[in-house]
Amino acid sequence: MLMRTDPFREMDRIVQQLSGTSGTWSKPSVMPMDAYREGEEYVIAFDLPGVSTEAIDIDVERNMLTVKAERRPVAKADSVKVELSERPLGVLSRQVMLADTLDTERIQADYDAGVLTLRIPIAERAKPRRISIGGETGRKQISG
Repeated sequence: MLMRTDPFREMDRIVQQLSGTSGTWSKPSVMPMDAYREGEEYVIAFDLPGVSTEAIDIDVERNMLTVKAERRPVAKADSVKVELSERPLGVLSRQVMLADTLDTERIQADYDAGVLTLRIPIAERAKPRRISIGGETGRKQISG
């Protein structure tokens, strides 16, 4: 149902995490995700804590699903002195190649408790179906 697009993306995520660099629009950080099938739907869940729904973009072009989000700094008063700041800010992105067996026209997106959940129905043409066999009527024998 799902194909990975970049085998080195996980290494990039680890390097960014260790170096403390945040993503930019030209080189976004990777957002963690889970993907699984639940009944007649394919579910993809992205971790986006601290991101508002207005800062999330979801696009599908052909079978390429792209999710981009930006974690922005919280506005602080001038009198606030930051003692520690470990939460990463910046742009997060993930691209997922979806199989032809998914119905990309009916994707549903929900955002709750910092998790963006996409539910993609399995296309009707991909569901198993029984093929009936026609009778022997109209059968002709060929003679040579």
